[in-house]
Amino acid sequence: MERRLAAVLLADMAGYSRLMAADEDGVLTRQKSHRREVIDPGIAGYRGRIVKTTGDGMLAEFASAQDAVRCALDIQTKMAPRESGEDEDRRIRYRIGINIGDIVFEDGDIFGDGVNVAARLEGLAEPGGVCISDIVYQTVADRLGEPFRDMGSQRVKNISRPIRVWQWTPDAPVKREAPEIALNQRVRFCDSADGTRIAWASVGAGSPVLKAPNYLNHIEYEWTSPVWSPFLFELAKGNRLVRFDQRGNGLSDWHAEHISSDAMIEDMEAVVDAAGLDRFALFGVSQGAAFSILYAARHPEKVSCLVLLGGYVRGRLMRGDKEAEALYNSSKTMMLEGWGAANPVYRHFFTSSFLPDAPYDVQESFDELQRVSANPENVVRIWELNNRVDVSEAARKLTVPTLVLHMHGDRMVPVSEGRLIARLIPGAQFVELPGNNHLAIRGQPCFDMFFDEVRAFMAEHNAGQRD
Repeated sequence: MERRLAAVLLADMAGYSRLMAADEDGVLTRQKSHRREVIDPGIAGYRGRIVKTTGDGMLAEFASAQDAVRCALDIQTKMAPRESGEDEDRRIRYRIGINIGDIVFEDGDIFGDGVNVAARLEGLAEPGGVCISDIVYQTVADRLGEPFRDMGSQRVKNISRPIRVWQWTPDAPVKREAPEIALNQRVRFCDSADGTRIAWASVGAGSPVLKAPNYLNHIEYEWTSPVWSPFLFELAKGNRLVRFDQRGNGLSDWHAEHISSDAMIEDMEAVVDAAGLDRFALFGVSQGAAFSILYAARHPEKVSCLVLLGGYVRGRLMRGDKEAEALYNSSKTMMLEGWGAANPVYRHFFTSSFLPDAPYDVQESFDELQRVSANPENVVRIWELNNRVDVSEAARKLTVPTLVLHMHGDRMVPVSEGRLIARLIPGAQFVELPGNNHLAIRGQPCFDMFFDEVRAFMAEHNAGQRD
């Protein structure tokens, strides 16, 4: 047995089972051709060694991270034109993951954490793309001149620590830079009541604002999202903005035993304690509105005011709406079958409901945010929780000043649900915003109107609050 530092490259064929079922002979013939003419000579040419192969992929090791990455980019660049004559859904595309680490060599095989990480990176890569770990990126970034996109820290299966990931794709979009305020963010972790690890962070200074988690979050990746980055930047102006990833997604524990309303409130309580918040404004968007109401009902002494956007007190299954129930069931099936796939067709179904009026690049980035935030199993668990929640009674008992905002044509949560919140909470104000999106996107009229309303409301009810 020998142990040494090495770069590890793992590749697999995206959609292998589907491709083989459609044309087994054709796929095998093309695969052999690609191996013979591109892949094997490419690995040898960059001084790599194929350790082993599987039906749909291979494991290779290199003495140099730079050689491994150059080899991967060369293979992917050459593969695209070789498959261009095939129908889109029948093209052979490889996903490649690369890591560098302390590797165990024994009996012609390689083992160790470095190999495990490379396998998880491969699973995150888009078909035709390459994902590399942060240590690889720092080693090669200044030498390649190729655009790698920062995907933030990712929770991956069987790896206890988050892994920062960088991705290259042949048609890489323009790199999105995080605003300067995000550079001051430091991710921290706290334990919820049941021991679940919750990732939280804060930026800015001023009156404290706690943002409850919405459907899917990633407190690092969101800063490069055109959906969330401008929104968070505005929300942090003049405020100390505290956020966290709910259990089961983002940088929080993906292996939580319980995902429930009580667990969500316990997570909020843990973050409030860890952040040292005494009295603060509580902001909830979408599902976050329901859990903000529940938290405020249990801790009215903590909450100076509530701001709720695109929210509801009743999940789809609690509204007595057969159409909503049918949508719930069909959506659950799509999540289980296609959420984790690199092909965004399933996730785009949800994106088109969340952001029907958003530009294509914004929709595309929201697809990607969904993919990296959670695995299919946890997406379904969170979906079930949100659709069965009912905080109507808690809303009726609230004594906290509340501002409710909702887009007129919201296709994810009808505006009638926003009006219901305002009717149930004593003294709540309701503002209807223009547009069909579920979220407020910069460049659309609802964005500036939202912040005009919120700043005026917080100036009255949250000004002067300090941690």
